[in-house]
Amino acid sequence: MKKRKPTFPSKDIIPRYVAIVVFCAIAGLVILGKAAYIMFVEHDYWLTVSAKYESNYKVLPATRGNILAADGQVLATSLPEYRIYLDPMTWERDSLRAIKDQHFRDSILTHCLDSIVVGMHRIVPGIEPDKVRRRILEGRKKKSHNISLYNRRVTYIQLTELKKLPLFRLSSARGGFYTEEFRRRKNPFGRLAARTIGTLRSDNDSALSGLELAFDKELSGVPGIYHRQKVSNRYLNVIDTMATDGCDVVTTLDVALQDITEKTLGDQLRRLEAKAGMCILMEVATGDVKAISSLSRLKDGTYAEIEPRALTNMMEPGSVFKPMSFMVAMDDGKITMSSTCDTGCGVREMHGRKMRDSNWRKGGDGVLSVPEIIKKSSNVGVSTLIDNAYQSNPDQFVDGLYRIGIAENLHIPIPGYRVPRIRHRRDNPDRWYGTTLPWMSIGYETQIPPISTLTFYNGVANGGKLIRPRFVTAIKRGDEVVQEFPVSVIREKMCKDETLRNIQLCLEGVVGKNSGTGKMAYSRHFKVAGKTGTAQIWSKAGFASDYLVSFAGYFPADAPRYSMIVCIEKGAPAYGGLHCCPVFKKVAETVMARDLNTNYTTAMDSTDFRHALPTMLPGNLEALNTVLDGFSIPHTDRIARVDGMAWGCNTGGTARAELTSEPRRAGMPALTGYGLRDAVYRLERMGLRVKVRGVGRVVRQNVKPGTAVRKGTRVELLLSTDPKHIPDEEDTELPTTTASPDSVKKDSLKKQALPPPTPTKKVPPTQETKEKMAALPETHKKKKQ
Repeated sequence: MKKRKPTFPSKDIIPRYVAIVVFCAIAGLVILGKAAYIMFVEHDYWLTVSAKYESNYKVLPATRGNILAADGQVLATSLPEYRIYLDPMTWERDSLRAIKDQHFRDSILTHCLDSIVVGMHRIVPGIEPDKVRRRILEGRKKKSHNISLYNRRVTYIQLTELKKLPLFRLSSARGGFYTEEFRRRKNPFGRLAARTIGTLRSDNDSALSGLELAFDKELSGVPGIYHRQKVSNRYLNVIDTMATDGCDVVTTLDVALQDITEKTLGDQLRRLEAKAGMCILMEVATGDVKAISSLSRLKDGTYAEIEPRALTNMMEPGSVFKPMSFMVAMDDGKITMSSTCDTGCGVREMHGRKMRDSNWRKGGDGVLSVPEIIKKSSNVGVSTLIDNAYQSNPDQFVDGLYRIGIAENLHIPIPGYRVPRIRHRRDNPDRWYGTTLPWMSIGYETQIPPISTLTFYNGVANGGKLIRPRFVTAIKRGDEVVQEFPVSVIREKMCKDETLRNIQLCLEGVVGKNSGTGKMAYSRHFKVAGKTGTAQIWSKAGFASDYLVSFAGYFPADAPRYSMIVCIEKGAPAYGGLHCCPVFKKVAETVMARDLNTNYTTAMDSTDFRHALPTMLPGNLEALNTVLDGFSIPHTDRIARVDGMAWGCNTGGTARAELTSEPRRAGMPALTGYGLRDAVYRLERMGLRVKVRGVGRVVRQNVKPGTAVRKGTRVELLLSTDPKHIPDEEDTELPTTTASPDSVKKDSLKKQALPPPTPTKKVPPTQETKEKMAALPETHKKKKQ
């Protein structure tokens, strides 16, 4: 039997689908209709509602930390700056209140506009009064809520003065004056150590260079989040996440030493018209960089820090490299202090190329010992000894250079630092020639930045201990130390003790009073050791276009405290001793003079203080106590302090001082015997006005001690240098300003004889005054009337 196909129940299903479609269509039409109703009919209503409760999240910037000098002076900080605006329009929603508030704003603005623009120009000279007046009036005409009063930012001090102007002193809700705060990075010492400190972008305050970039994460802090919520027509700042301010970075720089270094180097560069110059001053024991300067010549002939050349200048160092070559050779036992070399006439052919000494035109120096080779900076002597010792195994010489630490990565935190490059023969034998080793021994065929060269000389001065240069000592948040950077030792021993002492003797011989290539660095005040250097800078065309001259050393040589390197890039003629040594000497002598600590104990006249005490005037006992402590003068402290101060005199005998406070008394104090500074300071603390006559100490006063005085009372003091004129306690008054009875009678008779005063004529108000009065609101008119 054939099965029948099941039929589709269209009569039951189709009506259901139709009903669903119809329902969805009607629902869609309702939704569209409601949306259209909201968009067009209720448009204004919902805009008003959204304006009352609009909320948007913004970044709450963190205050960037400061960069500090070693003594805590601020090298870089973020100071607030402000854009100033005026909103002359009311925010009131109620029509009646809006009219009243707008009338008040307009009347005040009309009445005070002239004084506002004049005051703004007085406080901020860059503001043009006519331009600001026109801008305010045009903004009011356009009903603007955001009138920019000045295209530039103003400082906090200027803003404080602006807020004293008539309209601006009102609250922002009433006067309409408001500001937008920005933070701008400022260097209080200007361009001092500019490349070391670093800079920020002016548009978004992102770090660009220097320590600003190296410690950007620590300085930046963590920004927070806030939103401005408008409730009942008022904006409220609601902080969602608090910002964490940045930390402070404490550097090793010394502001005074940095200033000395930059000024001395700059003066020499200008005198020589040099292309560039570098100078680094380092503390021997710690490796702290106390001053660093890298000056480059600009197109207009001035000098400024453009790049940190002292860290990035990858040039051949020249003869300052020779002590490094001899240190390796002595440590390997290849040469001794008694080794000699016949330099002949100052010219020697080495592997097909001529090696010359600086005095080859004068006939050379003949046979020289190792100390003499360094003293005279003989190229022939150094290259001959090194070539003879390492020609068969030049990699041993290069390994020795790495062993003493000259090619070490110093991990300088300042971006741009470059690691020295000293190549081995085994790295590329095809590029190693017979001339490579002898020329490498005198400072060519290598690339070493000045900071690495100075690190070597600092190690020699530090007893062979190689210290990594330090630019930052700590990161602090307030008084809390977040991170410390201790002294970092690269090598405990650069070489053998005997080798080190021999190199030190060689360097001391370079700076003689009348001999040695570094004689211009000689100082009669302390001993200097170091080495001069001159290296040719080869152009792309294959000839020497400029020279890099330098002097690296340390002082005092017998007890080293500082090491320093001076490099100058200039055209011919160029000599390290002639051009760099004067800079080294001037900086070194200034630094040592500044570091001298006067010993007051040895400077005292001990015979006076043993048998008789010095004269002590009455006055500020706190200051007197400090002086006596400083000179170790025996004394007893019986000071009674009132409001943080103590006034009195010495009541002791000839053997011991006794500081005794004066008895407390109300009113005018007794100032007889006081010095001028103490007398004026005490009276001004009481709020009195002081007039002084004469010089010396106080001998008379016009207000008797104990007299009740009020703030603003005028007190006259008579001073004298003659102790015979000092009166007793009973005679301490100057003639007072109070008139005697006779003088009163005379004055009254004079007044009777005088004609009566002429009555002043009342001047009617001008038309301009009438117009201004008409523009005032009713409350102001009543006050005027």
